[in-house]
Amino acid sequence: MNKIILAIDSFKGCMTSEEVENAISSSLNSKEIEIHNIPMSDGGEGMLEAFITVMNGMIVETKVHDPLMRPIKAQYGITPDGTAIIETAKACGLTLMTAEERNPLIATTYGVGELIIHALQGGCRNFIIGLGGSGTSDCGIGMLKAISDSFPTEKTIKDIIYDEMRDCRFTLASDVRNPLYGPEGAAQIFAPQKGATEYMVVELDKRAIEFANKSAILIGKDSSLEPGAGAAGGLGYAFLQYFNATFRSGADLLLDLSGFDSLLNGTDLVITGEGHADAQTLMGKLPERILRRSQLQNIPVWLIAGRVSQSNKLLSEGFQRVYSITPECMPTEKAVIPDIARENIKRWTDAHLLSIIR
Repeated sequence: MNKIILAIDSFKGCMTSEEVENAISSSLNSKEIEIHNIPMSDGGEGMLEAFITVMNGMIVETKVHDPLMRPIKAQYGITPDGTAIIETAKACGLTLMTAEERNPLIATTYGVGELIIHALQGGCRNFIIGLGGSGTSDCGIGMLKAISDSFPTEKTIKDIIYDEMRDCRFTLASDVRNPLYGPEGAAQIFAPQKGATEYMVVELDKRAIEFANKSAILIGKDSSLEPGAGAAGGLGYAFLQYFNATFRSGADLLLDLSGFDSLLNGTDLVITGEGHADAQTLMGKLPERILRRSQLQNIPVWLIAGRVSQSNKLLSEGFQRVYSITPECMPTEKAVIPDIARENIKRWTDAHLLSIIR
């Protein structure tokens, strides 16, 4: 064993991708082995840090409004070529509200528009937008309003798009492929996770249909049923409809930018993972995308997670080994404590990884 790649998603609410990978590699540093840590994200939590790392960018901070229109400071990234990296959850994330405050009928993406305007005024014209972890379901209306509010009142959003922002390019990074509305839409599938009651879900879906109909008349096209329109509570739709955004798998985009396929040359083992792995992992999530790319070069892939369900399904799809780092007897509320998770990772590394490279 000479070369190992660590490409592990964050353990959401517990450890970042970088922290998970460092916990593993720190136990291997004394060994004569080449280790490559690649911070990972599919467009959700940790997206900003992961993309900035692989693109050699820097972090910028500015004042915006959170989902309840409270003033906060939020970060975004700028790369050497002037590309803005925006993790939308930094401005409209679910974690910016307490459980009692969550109400997708009023939560807004206004702060996302403020991040875009700040980057635009700084000279950015190319944007990579991470859609994930939102606490909103406003179809991006708040984001569009923030952009509109930043220009003279006589200019409509259509004027701004086709005049002031005509040379801007948006790439959306997400693993969500849902349409804007309907049984598989933003409200029906995701709003309950954001605090929506049954009544709210119906109302949000109705609002989405109405906004899509008005937008189709205004812009002359309808992006509401495109894959990804339902991402981030319909924020994906606003970018697709109003800015002709390009939708990409966040995992694939990051893997391309990091030169992952070239890095596979001479690799003996790839280790990937996420907080909870199950059959949904195989539905385009980051570990699945890493598996498929590695399979093309016949490189074995191990999958680790805080918890694992349906391991037989994961193994049958090609993962050589699948591990849960958390002891079965350990309650989840204890397992997600960062120091405990770090100990569990070290215990797993000592028991399963060191044995094959000694």
